[in-house]
Parts: sequence; structure tokens; C-alpha cells
Amino acid sequence: MTDTRPDLRVSLKTAFEAEQARRDAERREREDAERRQQEEDLARAEALERLLGEDPGFLQSKGLVLDRRRYTVTLDHADFRLAAYFEGGRASVRAADKRTAISGAAPRKETMVDSVEDAVLVMAQYLADEGV
Repeated sequence: MTDTRPDLRVSLKTAFEAEQARRDAERREREDAERRQQEEDLARAEALERLLGEDPGFLQSKGLVLDRRRYTVTLDHADFRLAAYFEGGRASVRAADKRTAISGAAPRKETMVDSVEDAVLVMAQYLADEGV
């Protein structure tokens, strides 16, 4: 009687190469997922910048300067700064006071949001809180 089972022996080289291939595939998938997330975060920051910049006269009347650096969109005023930072599909929206800070702006409020529209709403609330 002959043995019809396949040869179950694995060489060290074959196992090593299979493990290396598996790790490379996992690494590429992680890198691709990170790149996709960064592209999404950048697109959201760009969308927020476009929305906030739709009415330059309003920004000017409130003494606000709009700026974007990569994933962060800021509205700067002489007395405060509003900023939204996009990362991992969410945005951290912060209000910071320049009047009491020795250098820069001292953080006062922070809210996490899930959409560009929510970031606009929170920034509008923070702006109203400043009473400008």
C-alpha cells in the first residue's frame, strides 16, 4: 500500500520566505491604509478651509485670518485662535486665548467632531463665545 498523503515536510527556507511574504503584505496593507487615511484627513481640512473662506468679507469684519497648514485649519484673531486638526477621520476643534498666554495661545476649549460640517458648527459656537 502506498502513502497518498502529500509531503508535509516544510523546509526552513520555505517557511522563512512565506513568513517574510506575509509580513511584507501586512506592512503594505498598513501603509496603504495610513496613506488613505492621510488623504482623507487632508481632503477634509481642504473642505473646511473652502467652507470657512466662502465669505471673506465676514472673516474680515470679525478680524479673522484663515490659514491651513496640512491637516490644520485656523482662524486667527488678535485675541484668540480657533483651530481644527484632522487626524484619523476625526477633527479636534480648539479655542485658545492669546490674551492670557505668555507666548502663543493658551488652550481653553476642545471638542472632537466627526465631520467637516460639525467642525464648522463648533467653530461658529466658539466664535460666538468670543463675542466678536
